[in-house]
Amino acid sequence: MTVAAMQRALIARGYDLGTGGPSGRGDDGDVGPRTRTALRAFQASAGLPVTARFDAATEAALAAGAASVAQAEPGRAGVVDPSWMPAAKMDRIIVHWTAGAHRASELDRGHYHILIEADGRLVRGKPSIRANQAPAGAGCAAHTLGCNSGSIGVSLCCMAGAVENPFDAGSAPMTRAQWDRLPEVLADLCRRYAIAVGPRTVLSHAEVQDTLGIRQRGKWDIARLAFDPSVRGAKACGDLFRARTAALLRAA
Repeated sequence: MTVAAMQRALIARGYDLGTGGPSGRGDDGDVGPRTRTALRAFQASAGLPVTARFDAATEAALAAGAASVAQAEPGRAGVVDPSWMPAAKMDRIIVHWTAGAHRASELDRGHYHILIEADGRLVRGKPSIRANQAPAGAGCAAHTLGCNSGSIGVSLCCMAGAVENPFDAGSAPMTRAQWDRLPEVLADLCRRYAIAVGPRTVLSHAEVQDTLGIRQRGKWDIARLAFDPSVRGAKACGDLFRARTAALLRAA
């Protein structure tokens, strides 16, 4: 595996290597400070000696993970890297959009556990899911006001400048690829954390106030689909991704 291939494997696992290289994500073939930081973090998560060196054991672990991601097919379990889902007691998953661009920013990665970019690519957030195990404290993903403990935050990177009424999807509308990837991510998380699919356990940020009784600040993600204006309302959107998630779990 070349250095650039190693960097691409790290990027696929959600590590931030900057903006260099052909992809614009850090695959420049140079083992610089960001690559060494990512190597250390990966080695720690994989139970390897933390050396920041690209040795044979690290290459083998990265190659195994890359093969797992490559073999994952739409509609089947396995789209979320297992190393992103540490052991924890989690109660629910809350779905958001970032109200930003189609690619995950540093700010976005600080607030959510898993992000879905415009083409369906997954990006790992900075906080570990384990940090949101109840009672969540410092270092957790602060994605939902008053409802971060026991809650996994998944967000679609989209809807910058969107307006609820009259509806305007803004400069980065939600894509069909993001929406189709969402139930696959939710199914993996539900399976890993033994979360049964229901309105109180798998829900959007827009549903939190009415369903859980936890007051929010005018959040309407996800209450509209940019590619299908006929779907209106948080419950209608939530019922769609819950039904698709449940179908994936039954089919597995």
